[in-house]
This record gives sequence, structure tokens and C-alpha cells, in this order.
Amino acid sequence: MSALAVLLGGAYLLGAEVDAVVGIAALIAVMGCTLVATYVLVRRFVLQRVDLIHRMIHGTQAGDERPPVGGDPLGSVGDEVGAWAAAKRTEIRELKEREQYRREFIGNLAHELRTPIFSIQGYVLTLLEGGLEDAKVNRDFLSRASNGVDRLIRIVEDMDLITQLESGVLTLQAERLDLQEPVTGTIKALEMKAAGRRFTLRSRLEDGTWVRADRDRMQQVFTNLFMNAINYGREGGWCEVRAFDVGDRVLVEVADNGIGIAEEHLPRLFERFYRVGKSRARNEGGSGLGLAIVKHIVEAHGGTISVKSREGEGTTFRFTVPKSK
Repeated sequence: MSALAVLLGGAYLLGAEVDAVVGIAALIAVMGCTLVATYVLVRRFVLQRVDLIHRMIHGTQAGDERPPVGGDPLGSVGDEVGAWAAAKRTEIRELKEREQYRREFIGNLAHELRTPIFSIQGYVLTLLEGGLEDAKVNRDFLSRASNGVDRLIRIVEDMDLITQLESGVLTLQAERLDLQEPVTGTIKALEMKAAGRRFTLRSRLEDGTWVRADRDRMQQVFTNLFMNAINYGREGGWCEVRAFDVGDRVLVEVADNGIGIAEEHLPRLFERFYRVGKSRARNEGGSGLGLAIVKHIVEAHGGTISVKSREGEGTTFRFTVPKSK
């Protein structure tokens, strides 16, 4: 009987151990399933949020293909959010700069138009209030009003020219051209104005400086640059044109010994209506678009333009035009 009891007791203990092992295995299986289910749910939750962020960044709609996230969804979306935020900051900065430029442009345009308009209005009102009957003032005031109209026409024509150049509507009549021709023609046309300030315009170009360019537009470039030098230069000063061969291009320099331009103004010098301080006031009678037109004409020829200047040491404009054999 004692042997049987031992056997029964051993079987009982073995059964208990088996039950314990089975229970532990079942517990481990349940925990494993729970962990797998938790992982799946958490991953789905994370990926749904990542997918939502991706759609916000990429502007996609529900049902669109989501960009692949890769093995590290949080790291990937973190990188994309950082890049997206940087792009948006750049976009916002550019929009603010454009808005600032738009406000300045509208303000400058209004000022440029208001000056001749008020001048014309004043002369006309004076004539209507009795000045027309006074032979001493009627012709003088009519002449001044006419000058104001001419300035308005120049502003409108220059604005129209810039618009045509920007939109590509204006086609350049490029031809094989000796650059000496438009330079010499411009100097002759401005002789009287230069003489009024004892100002010297001269060409250092060699005959046979051949370029491929529009003759009239090139003369317009030199006219605007020479006029700037005359209007804002020193009385008794000078302005000259030089040219250098640089491969398939000709580098042209228009240099003067004028008052120069402060460095902070140089980046904006080619903007429409941009003025450099009180020394370049609006009483010169120009449209305020001369340098903007120069820039557009040079770029329409496939060239580039830059300016170098220092206060008290003069200014040098440099631009390139295609060379012609």
C-alpha cells in the first residue's frame, strides 16, 4: 500500500507541475498576443497620425497615395515637418518682401505721377483765373504745363517699355553692330546738355568693337547711363565708355568721376523709381525708370549688368553683350 501511495503522490505532483507549465505557457501566450495586438494598434495609431501629417504637408486628399514612410516613421515625418516649416518660412519671407516692394512701388509711382499732375493743374488753374489774359504769363505757363505733360508721357512710355521687355512682347532687332556707332550718336545728342555743366562725354572704344545687338536699344542704354552721369555728377566732370573682349561676350564699362553711391543703395539701384537720397531728387525731370530700363534691355540681349561705386570716387556700370565677328 505504501508503494501505491508513493506512485499516486508522484503522479499527482507530476500532474500539478504539468498544469503549472501549461498555465505558464498559456499566460505567456496571452501576454504575447496582448503585446502583438498592442504593437499593431499603436503602430496603426502612429501611422495614421503620420499619414495625416504627410497629407497636410503634401496637400493630398483622402484616398491619394501616401508617400512611403520608411522604417522610422517618426524620424521621417520629423525631417519632412522640418523641411516643410523651413520652406513655409522662406515663402512667408518672400511674400513679405514682395508686399513691401509692392507698397514702395505704388507709393513711388503715385509720387512720380502726382508731381507733374499738380504742376500742370496749378498752371492751368492760374490761366483760367485770369492769367490767360496776361500776355506776360500765359505763354510761359502754357510752356510749363506742356513740360509737365511731356514728363507724364515719358513715365507712361517707360512703364510700357518695361512691361513689354518683361513679357517678351517687344522683339529686339539684333544685328551686327559696331558699338562705337550708338556711343558716338548718344554723345552728339547730349552735347548741349553736357556743355551746360561743362561735362565731358568720351568714348575709349576702338573702331570695330563688333556686337550683336539692337542699335536703338543700345543707344537707349547709353543715353540713360550718360544722363545719370550728367545729372548727378560733378560740374566739370567726365564720363567715358570702355570695352573689353571676354570670350563670346564684350564687357562694356560706363564710368564717371561723380559723387558716387553709398554701398547700401547698390543692391536696389535698378529697381523702378528707386532714388538714392535727396541728392537724386525728382526735380531732374526724368521718369525714374532709366536704370530699370537699362537692366531690362541688357538682360533682353542675354547679358548681365552690375554697378560698382564708392561715395566721392565715382561710379562704374558694367554690362555684357554678345560679341559678333
